Amino acid sequence: SARLPDYMIPSRFIILADLPLNANGKLDKKALTALLVHSDEASSAQDEAAKGPQEQLLAEIWQTLLNVERVGRHDNFFELGGDSILALQVVARARKQGM
Repeated sequence: SARLPDYMIPSRFIILADLPLNANGKLDKKALTALLVHSDEASSAQDEAAKGPQEQLLAEIWQTLLNVERVGRHDNFFELGGDSILALQVVARARKQGM
């Protein structure tokens, strides 16, 4: 159709001089995610820390699985580099911790 569904419309754009490449000349997705996280940290005035034990536990799980230093209450799992497989791992770890 002539219109994209809402979920496919980018919520923001980040301008890069070059895309990070790995040793094989392919896109380095981890480095690209790190650039996104760094960009988020630069605009952290809107960040709000996790509140309560359940949010803190989920934030710790996200930080571990996504390999990021900080997760805010309003962060988007998929924008931080998450995918469906990692989402399943989040659920499994949360259940293991009693959530």
